[in-house]
Amino acid sequence: MPCFDPNSSLLAGMDQTALRASLAEAQQIYIQLATGAQAESLSYTQGDGTRSVTYTRANIAQLAAAIQLMQAQLGLVCSPRKALRLTFTRR
Repeated sequence: MPCFDPNSSLLAGMDQTALRASLAEAQQIYIQLATGAQAESLSYTQGDGTRSVTYTRANIAQLAAAIQLMQAQLGLVCSPRKALRLTFTRR
């Protein structure tokens, strides 16, 4: 069972080259924000046009989530699995 379904992702259908470029840019912006740089903009192309988002330190968690989604879409990481519940029985 796959840990992430790229066919049902918000990024499904996005060109892999463009997605990799967006990931690299988002990661660079994350580093800049985490080290105290000014607010940065991130642009990416979606099926219906180009989007631009400005991230600040206040919403760095949203940027991190976007990076994780792009990484999962590219197959670089798996989405976190649900916790397993272990049950012990006596014999």
